[in-house]
Amino acid sequence: MSRIDALPPLREVIATHDLRAKKALGQNFLLDLNLTARIARIAGDLSGMDVLEVGPGPGGLTRGLLAEGARRVLAIEKDARCLPALAEIAAAYPGRLQVIEGDALEVDPLAHLTPPIAICANLPYNVGTELLVRWLTPPVWPPFWTSLTLMFQREVAERIVAQPGSKTYGRLAVLAQWRCEARIALSLPPEAFTPPPKISSAVVHLRALPGPRFEADPAVLERVVAMAFNQRRKMLRAALKGFGPDIEDRLRAAGIAPTDRAEQVPIEGFCALAREIARR
Repeated sequence: MSRIDALPPLREVIATHDLRAKKALGQNFLLDLNLTARIARIAGDLSGMDVLEVGPGPGGLTRGLLAEGARRVLAIEKDARCLPALAEIAAAYPGRLQVIEGDALEVDPLAHLTPPIAICANLPYNVGTELLVRWLTPPVWPPFWTSLTLMFQREVAERIVAQPGSKTYGRLAVLAQWRCEARIALSLPPEAFTPPPKISSAVVHLRALPGPRFEADPAVLERVVAMAFNQRRKMLRAALKGFGPDIEDRLRAAGIAPTDRAEQVPIEGFCALAREIARR
């Protein structure tokens, strides 16, 4: 598939609109349309879905999402230089692409999209983790989205899918896997991007579960996990002493040894501890 639509190749689009990637915006552009279409396919059948995309840049993934049949795409772009290129895509796919110039942290997707909604994005490196945490910790569950297909630095992707006992297991792994199925779906070398970043990247696919794997108050669980991993080298009886002088009793009641460290505790254990703390 050398072309996915009748629009010009991305290198030509970038040259026409002088869209050199800005380091300050965390931009690294994917120019291979075969690759962007492949990422769109990882998101699954988009024919009956609205899609939220953050940081579309010159529109490579945007074109992949539309070519793969997304019902509608909302693209949020902070860099005004990219808007003319995105307008050309909107003209080629009438009524299916809406572009908002602004900060994704400040836009309410439900004001523009109709469920079911998928999120698919080559996230800017400087806001990627913050956006993920927001999407994983909504006020109510299930969230407004059914799946997340997101590109991160490889090390961040590994933290999302990490298992207990590994050095990469931490807050992101617990928040992601407590209420989602999470997997790394694609790895990309630096040379896949323009300009090439100094690190490898990976696409993570997360599917929202109807409910959490284990019962826990989300706010309490987030506090427990944040405190535990903030001092991950300490034993939990020390790392969690802020929860009160009886923290060792609470740990034992949750089936956790007070001398364990955070990376040894599975998600079920953190949920049990959150329930124990909430009860007292």
